[in-house]
Amino acid sequence: MEECKVGDRIVLNGDLGAGKTFFIKAALASLGISNVNSPSFAIVNEYEKKNHIYHFDFYRLKNSSELFDIGWADYLNDDESIIFIEWGNRFPLILPKERIDINISIMNETEREFRFERFN
Repeated sequence: MEECKVGDRIVLNGDLGAGKTFFIKAALASLGISNVNSPSFAIVNEYEKKNHIYHFDFYRLKNSSELFDIGWADYLNDDESIIFIEWGNRFPLILPKERIDINISIMNETEREFRFERFN
């Protein structure tokens, strides 16, 4: 995958334990951000480096209105940000039209298959 840049919206899907959070931790480490945790209970974690970086986790949400209650549209309209979304397939209708989807499949205990798809 090319280096993450401002304006990227990256959606990760896969079963529990597939490596979504692990992938995001590695991506953020490459941007100089450490101490990254899954926002499963917080819904979103915010990181500040050169830009805003938002890390969403849709897993525990019951419906998409919960995202709008915390300002989903404002996050998406932040043109100076990078957004990572775990479990984006739970609410596909609210995902940004321009994005990169990464679908992770568990092959076995130590192997994963990554499928990347860019939407414009």
